[in-house]
Amino acid sequence: MAELEQDSALHKRQRRMEIFAFLFVTAIAMPALAVATVGTWGLSVWIYQIVNGPPGPPAQR
Repeated sequence: MAELEQDSALHKRQRRMEIFAFLFVTAIAMPALAVATVGTWGLSVWIYQIVNGPPGPPAQR
């Protein structure tokens, strides 16, 4: 009987940790990854335009 109670407690703890991991991934990790991806892309475009100039036809002189 004691083993059954330990298994039940272990199952509840494992379930709680799985829920915590899911919430961490969906609420913190994925939004942070999205912000980092967009920020990296924006920085790379900004640096590219500093080196090569803005897009479009060349300016008339």
